[in-house]
Amino acid sequence: MASRKNSRLPPEVNRVLFVKNLPYKITAEEMYDLFGKYGPIRQIRVGTNQETKGTAFVVYEDIYDAKNAVDHLSGFNVNNRYLVVLYYQQNRTAKKVDVNKKKQELNDLKAKYGVNE
Repeated sequence: MASRKNSRLPPEVNRVLFVKNLPYKITAEEMYDLFGKYGPIRQIRVGTNQETKGTAFVVYEDIYDAKNAVDHLSGFNVNNRYLVVLYYQQNRTAKKVDVNKKKQELNDLKAKYGVNE
């Protein structure tokens, strides 16, 4: 245990995982069974609407458990779907929203001034 606390982790490693390519009908219990093998889980949020179906957030109690889950479950086959398990990067999602917002503003300005490409 002491060696775990002294080892350095990359900066992108955190306790929150973003999981993609989940089977649409996966249950919360199945998620806890699958991800709980790697350590205590604080919370799991499975996407339920059309845009978030097949995705989930998994929050571990300990950062080393999250790293272990990423190492073992990335590419893991669940109901003939290969999981994509990533560390959640909040600043990346914020940037993506900003880009989409800027594109919309640009399209609005083009329409307002009659600019065609």
